[in-house]
Amino acid sequence: MKVAASSLRKGSVVDVDGRLYVVLNAENIHPGKGTPVTQLDMRRISDGVKVSERYRTTETVEKAFVDERSFNFLYSDAEGYHFMNPDNYDQIVVSKDIVGDMAVYLQDGMTVTLLTHEDVALSLELPARVTLEVMETEPVTKGQTASGSYKPALLSNGVKTMVPTYVTAGTRIVVMTEDGAFLERAKD
Repeated sequence: MKVAASSLRKGSVVDVDGRLYVVLNAENIHPGKGTPVTQLDMRRISDGVKVSERYRTTETVEKAFVDERSFNFLYSDAEGYHFMNPDNYDQIVVSKDIVGDMAVYLQDGMTVTLLTHEDVALSLELPARVTLEVMETEPVTKGQTASGSYKPALLSNGVKTMVPTYVTAGTRIVVMTEDGAFLERAKD
């Protein structure tokens, strides 16, 4: 199926010259003068080679047919990350290079979306938000209650992020998985 290059997003799978590529980053560039272009950073699925391609936004690219299903995260070991299909209980192992830096946000039983092609995992999509606990942060300083001030905090998954001054150690917060940014206090 042909699609406009400008409609591709991170995680899309395309067929270029008979080889499957997963899009790592897609950026639409609109110069002041000239034709707008789409810059695609992709990884070849067969051997993991990364390539960068530039298409005019009017050009089309062949989008590969992939299976998109929900899986539950079970555990990780030296082999990779193990996920289970909740419908038929089949398990699939996803390599560490596909999960990448998203691994810190995986939690037991978390439902993720896996893109597969012929039962081989190509790409992983996490939920947009995850709830984590603040393990340590600086104490609140009196008078430091300006609405725009933030302080560093270490979360239960080992990631450091900036949180508002009213957040203390032991508080559960909601974090965006895309960039690790604080969103709100957890409502549980």
